Amino acid sequence: MTNTTYTYSEDDLIMVSALQHITFCERQCALIHIEQVWSESGLTAEGRIMHERVHEQDRESRGSVRIEYGVPLRSLKLGLIGKADVVEFHRINKNTWQPFPVEYKRGKPKLDHCDMIQLCAQAMCLEEMLSISVPKGAIFYGRTRRRFDVTFDDALRQETEEAAKRAHELISSGKTPPPLYEKRCKSCSLIGVCMPKTVGKKSLVKYYLARMMESS
Repeated sequence: MTNTTYTYSEDDLIMVSALQHITFCERQCALIHIEQVWSESGLTAEGRIMHERVHEQDRESRGSVRIEYGVPLRSLKLGLIGKADVVEFHRINKNTWQPFPVEYKRGKPKLDHCDMIQLCAQAMCLEEMLSISVPKGAIFYGRTRRRFDVTFDDALRQETEEAAKRAHELISSGKTPPPLYEKRCKSCSLIGVCMPKTVGKKSLVKYYLARMMESS
C-alpha cells in the first residue's frame, strides 16, 4: 500500500462517487459536485432504481457469508463519505470476518478504471473504519448480469488516492472546466446540459478572437 496520506476534517468530506465522476470526466464531476446539476435519463433512472432496490434489502446470512446492504462509508484519510451498495462479510475464523464490497452498475464493464476506482475507494474506507485489510471486491453489471472481480493492488490504490486528491482540488476550486467533446460524451447523461459540441465551439471562437486582439 502507498504511504501517501491526506488528512481531512468532517466538513471537507466529498462523496465517494466523485472519484468515479472525475476519472470519467472532470467537467462532469464539476457539474455534479460544484454546480449541483443532474439530468435524469432512462439510463440513469435504471441505475438509480437498481441502487434503491439493493439498499432496501435486509441483511442476509448465507452459511459463512453475512451480507449487509447500504453500508455507510467514511475516510478522513481520503476525505470521502458515501454508502456501499453491498458489503459481504466472509467468515475467516470464529472471530474474524473479511469485508468484500460489491458495487452495482447498470451498464457493462468500462475500458477505463473509473468504476474500479470507486470500488477501491469503498474498500479503503472500510479498511480505515474497521482496521482490517480489504484486498478484493466486485462490480455487478446489470447489462451482462455478471460480477467482475477486482483486486485492490498497489497500482489501483495509487490511482484511487490520486483521484481523491484531484476531486478535492477541483471541488475546492469552485471552477468548472470547459467542455471537450470526445466519444465518451455520447454515454454521459449530462450531455444535454454540458453541450460539449456547442459550448466547445464557442470557447474556441472566444480563444481565437482573444489571440487576434493580442497580436493586433
